[in-house]
Formats: sequence, structure tokens, C-alpha cells
Amino acid sequence: MNKVNKKHKDHVFKFIFGRNKQWALNLYNVVNGFDYPDPDAIEFNTIDEIFHIGMQNDVSFLLFFVLSIWEHHSTFNPNMPIRMFLYAAQLYDKYMTEHDCYRYSKNLIKLSLQKCVCFYKVTDEQPSK
Repeated sequence: MNKVNKKHKDHVFKFIFGRNKQWALNLYNVVNGFDYPDPDAIEFNTIDEIFHIGMQNDVSFLLFFVLSIWEHHSTFNPNMPIRMFLYAAQLYDKYMTEHDCYRYSKNLIKLSLQKCVCFYKVTDEQPSK
């Protein structure tokens, strides 16, 4: 029985959409029905496992004050909403640290909206709920 290396597909997705702003923008436009022309507006902020041990996401970036979090999976995972919630929390924490936002301040900290998308390559039928 041959074992499939699932990380291989994951690395390809990260390589294509997590490093090239034009390709990420093209997919963003298709997924969202937009036609933004400037890939330089993208600010990648993907969680790197080296710095956040045990937690990493595939691709994330800020574009026009929207935090996009993308995951690619070859098998169904019903817990993706929870995982993406945790990714968003890590990314917001990272953003606040980098921008000197004090979470106990009396001033409102304005955070971006988030849009989470999981791309699946699944052939098995999945439950509707």
C-alpha cells in the first residue's frame, strides 16, 4: 500500500499562493468576485511554525483591511472553523504586537475583518452539517 505525502500538496499550495502576490491576488479576485489590480497592496502575514510552535496556517494576508486566511486540505476536517478562529487570534496578536497596540488600553484597537476559506480536494461525499 502506497502512502500519500499530504504535506507535498500543502507545500505546493503555499508555494503558489503564499509567496507570489500576483497569484494570490488572482485567486482572491476569483474567490471574492473582485477585480483588484494592484498585487503590491497584499501584505503576507502567514503564521510560520518556526515562531509559533505547533500552529501554522497555509496562507494569510491583509488586503484593504481584510484579513484573508486560506487553508488547503486533501481530506475533510470538520474542525476547520475552530482552527481558523485560532489562526485569526494568533494573527491579530501578532498584528497588535507589531503595531504596539496595548490590549488593555482605553482606546479602541481597530482590527481588520477576517475572511476564512478552506480549499478542499475531497472526492468522498461529506455531511451537510
